[in-house]
Amino acid sequence: MKTQKFLSAAFLTFALAFGTASFAQEKTVTVGGAPMYPSKNIIENAVNSKDHTTLVAAVKAADLVETLSGKGPFTVFAPTNEAFAKLPKGTVETLLKPENKKMLQGILTYHVVAGKMNAADIAKAIKAGNGKTELTTVQGGKLWAMMDGKKLVLTDEKGMKSTVTIADVNQSNGVIHVVDAVLMHK
Repeated sequence: MKTQKFLSAAFLTFALAFGTASFAQEKTVTVGGAPMYPSKNIIENAVNSKDHTTLVAAVKAADLVETLSGKGPFTVFAPTNEAFAKLPKGTVETLLKPENKKMLQGILTYHVVAGKMNAADIAKAIKAGNGKTELTTVQGGKLWAMMDGKKLVLTDEKGMKSTVTIADVNQSNGVIHVVDAVLMHK
């Protein structure tokens, strides 16, 4: 009986150590004070970032949790809370109302490109495009990416610019690039 308990305890210890070791071996990027694990999906990681609480609330209000938890792959340009705070006063509150769900879905899906494009892929496309590349969003709109020195900058359809502040946050279903402004389509 003692041997069986010892073996059970040893197995449990091994299983716990092995399970946490898989996360410990992952190359994480810290976003909003939390590690982002490449083995987790976009939503599983985003909910832990204190810098993306507004984005997570918006994704929930727009009923996009299931979509962004799906297989993908997706490239997401994720605005921070500060990016949302730059919008005119009351904009976020208005967008989060149920009657504005379609508009909110349009804005959020304008920040998503189908496929996984890390920063090197985008830089390569920019070089091939002689300094600029056009990206088609899941919403159907266009974004233009270019380099400003070593910074990756996106321009939306209204001519507003957003800079990638943290690139290549790998997810199980794509990649997130943290941006400093909310992108808007026409």
